[in-house]
Amino acid sequence: MDTFRAASSNARERSDPTISLIGVVDDDESVRDALSSLLRSAGYKCAVFPSAEVFLDSGCLGGTDCIVLDVRMPGMSGPDLQRRLRETNGSHPIIFITGHADDLVRERVLNEGAVACLSKPFSDEELLGAIRLALEPSNH
Repeated sequence: MDTFRAASSNARERSDPTISLIGVVDDDESVRDALSSLLRSAGYKCAVFPSAEVFLDSGCLGGTDCIVLDVRMPGMSGPDLQRRLRETNGSHPIIFITGHADDLVRERVLNEGAVACLSKPFSDEELLGAIRLALEPSNH
């Protein structure tokens, strides 16, 4: 199984610098596959990662315009990755997704700069709306 897969719907997208790259970090392969398909169909480039550690080691951070990040994962959690990124780079907008609704965690990640925190299941439009918001220049 690939631990990292960049997904793009055609060659033009891979070479077009105006198309945003969305990083998806989730330990659930079915979620990664579904979100990758959704994002490509919406015109984004997408790179998927099974863990925060694989994402950090991938070398993709610099080219990533927005991160869709699961809250609970084995190893480094989503909020832990958020803290690490804020300490080192600070400029990547993050959208959290979670299957474990927790108001305290939601409040904390939003207070620490996340653009949104969506509870699974969420609609395609909820996620795409959050991504559009995250990509606004004021969120970089």
